[in-house]
Amino acid sequence: MSLSARDQACLWHPFTQAKIEGLPIGIVRAKGCTLFTEDGREIIDAVSSWWVNIHGHSHPYIAERIAKQAATLEHVIFAGFTHAPAVELAEQLLRYLPSNQKRIFYSDNGSTAVETALKMAMQYLHQSGQSRQKVISFHGGYHGDTFGAMSANAPTSFYKPFAPYLFQVQRIAPPQSQDDAVIAEFEAMLGMGDVGIFIFEPIVQAVAGMRIHSPAGLNRMLELCRKHGVVTIADEVFTGFGRTGRFFACDYLEQEPDIVCISKGITGGFLPLGVTSSTQAIFDAFYSDDRGKMFFHGHSYTANPIACSAALASLELLQKPEASKGLELINECHRAFLVNLKSHSLVKGAAVVGTILRFEIESGADSGYLSSLRDRLYAGFLKRGVLLRPLGNIIYVLPPYCVTKEELLKVYSAIEETLEELAKATEGAHEA
Repeated sequence: MSLSARDQACLWHPFTQAKIEGLPIGIVRAKGCTLFTEDGREIIDAVSSWWVNIHGHSHPYIAERIAKQAATLEHVIFAGFTHAPAVELAEQLLRYLPSNQKRIFYSDNGSTAVETALKMAMQYLHQSGQSRQKVISFHGGYHGDTFGAMSANAPTSFYKPFAPYLFQVQRIAPPQSQDDAVIAEFEAMLGMGDVGIFIFEPIVQAVAGMRIHSPAGLNRMLELCRKHGVVTIADEVFTGFGRTGRFFACDYLEQEPDIVCISKGITGGFLPLGVTSSTQAIFDAFYSDDRGKMFFHGHSYTANPIACSAALASLELLQKPEASKGLELINECHRAFLVNLKSHSLVKGAAVVGTILRFEIESGADSGYLSSLRDRLYAGFLKRGVLLRPLGNIIYVLPPYCVTKEELLKVYSAIEETLEELAKATEGAHEA
């Protein structure tokens, strides 16, 4: 019996409607940008397996580092104990994070990194004697699927069953310039004196459709937060480790956030790991002779040595010339293909930021995750040997940094052929 059939008898997959979607594709191995299926096909992973894989699958150097660490120390409780991989990774990350970041708190994934950040900020405000309890986030925001993260997310049908249990959050549109009227609206919200936290995805909102906003406008919003004493949380879970063309998206800003959340590409796609960093001022609010003021938060696998070793190996690879060349190649190829995309009658909103190419397919309805075009597009790409997972009618290309020009051209060709197939079907429907 195939992996796919065996899977159907016992597994429950994320973001999948089991009754109407087909069998999952069985993958037996992967190398570089290629996934190898149990029935002998090869598929280019053009979405980095939900954005986590940055150096390519089964990278031998990261695998070697993991094996070495596993034979030395696989795990130890992180309350009252420490180990070299955790210390070394924290030291390395603080060299790349905004200069005001001084402390690293480990967790398990992007959602828990955000959950940690929200609890950290809330307890900081409480222990600083501040009663400002309102939180602001961006319209269309996505920060994860745990309860604090869901509260900060944009309200959608995804979260309707949980709505009564979520805390209230005010929302504002991301700025499109430093003179955007939304900034005056934001300042007015802060001026009420009851806002304590502003959480945001810097520069690119991934799940919202890879929507891009103004670095200058966001910088101005952070200036206002600093003026009003609002704790700022940068959710770099998606944008970190070069995705936007800089190491962190916050590198486009002059103002620095108080807290940063990172995950996704941190281990090169090998193991789950989340990081929440903070300023010294945030940490100092918990530093006390009173045990009741400690940060009551943690995970069983906090600072897992094997995951930390994978992250250290991934950081080393990011410093090699091959990584920089890969980032440049992806950006150049995306920009060249962008010219063709913009001339297509079905395409709108095409843009490139760093290694991210995004565009929308004109559907005759509002853009959104539940667009009826999604299944047709997804199937069209897979049929051509390319994994692209559309966000409804919004398509994005986000390959590992090891991708070759030939592989990118195959991805672009699959997009063009699928678009032409869709255009013919649309014309046929109109004629009928």
